[in-house]
Amino acid sequence: MYTVNNETPPDELKVGVAQVAPVWLDREQTMDKVIEYVEQAVREECRLVAFGEALVPGYPFWIERTDGATFNSPVQKEIHAEYMKQAVQLEAGHLDRLCIAANQGGIAVVLGCIERAADRGGHSLYASLVYINEQGLVRSVHRKLMPTYEERLTWSPGDGHGLRVHPLGAFTVGGLNCWENWMPLPRAALYGLGEDLHVAIWPGGVHNTSDITLFIAREARSYVISASGLMRKTDFPEGTPHLEKILDGCPDLLATGGSCIAGPDGQWLIEPVAGEETLVTAVLNHARVREERQNFDPAGHYSRPDVTELKVNRKRQSTVSYDDGESESEGGGGGGGQHHGGCHCPAANPPEEEQE
Repeated sequence: MYTVNNETPPDELKVGVAQVAPVWLDREQTMDKVIEYVEQAVREECRLVAFGEALVPGYPFWIERTDGATFNSPVQKEIHAEYMKQAVQLEAGHLDRLCIAANQGGIAVVLGCIERAADRGGHSLYASLVYINEQGLVRSVHRKLMPTYEERLTWSPGDGHGLRVHPLGAFTVGGLNCWENWMPLPRAALYGLGEDLHVAIWPGGVHNTSDITLFIAREARSYVISASGLMRKTDFPEGTPHLEKILDGCPDLLATGGSCIAGPDGQWLIEPVAGEETLVTAVLNHARVREERQNFDPAGHYSRPDVTELKVNRKRQSTVSYDDGESESEGGGGGGGQHHGGCHCPAANPPEEEQE
């Protein structure tokens, strides 16, 4: 356990970073682990806990291990079909238990999951960053704008609908998935919304987090949480499709973690933690943001909107539109303002204070 300061005065925010391995391609068992770490974060008096990219039901590690670029391969089709089966559909209530845990614990959650988006037909997958607030309400679902390299063989490109921020205590929280954190314009879009606590989620790897976490913190004069996953050879369950092929020559660690937190001065609060499942916690002080913004504010006094200006399309993309304003499938999809058991999912229509 790595902790920084157990006291949380009113102007401060205690956060947790859950570095967790999935029960790979098992949505419900992985969700069990997620909820265990949420409950642990609540016991640690955190008000926010973040998890890595694609944690539920897991990152597509099979692609590079099984000749994933082979066209029309029966092996790739079979694994992809199981991946789709285990993916998250908000409309089906797959996040209900997590929303209930967030509500009961009074804690906000950032979760990386593979979303099977009903509003895109229900048969394509997106690497999505889901923000659940302290009341257990899904407030945004950000679909990764550009899958990286071999990810494009199983994930679809997302859209700008989820480029949103959320109030949490004195802070304004936003986030991006993995390498889209390297995209300057999506970062600028969040800065323009007042983000001062950035959550970058990763599948796992110190090489991913060791440089950009400090860079974004320094550029934005914001706190930056990098939440990474972990993946060990032993985290592939028996019964995984084509397990023998996946494990052939497989290293003991496929994703090494690397979760960390940087302050608005671009210095480490917690350096990257590697090779273990753990809950990392820290207390953030919003006064430090205000101090660092004195000499640089990228969307405020150190900007020139009369010279350079960013235009952001936040419409949820779809191949069809209907005159009656509803999709043909019941419920709409993509968290389209419906209520699903314990998990309220107004992600398509977030509150006005979170849209500005």
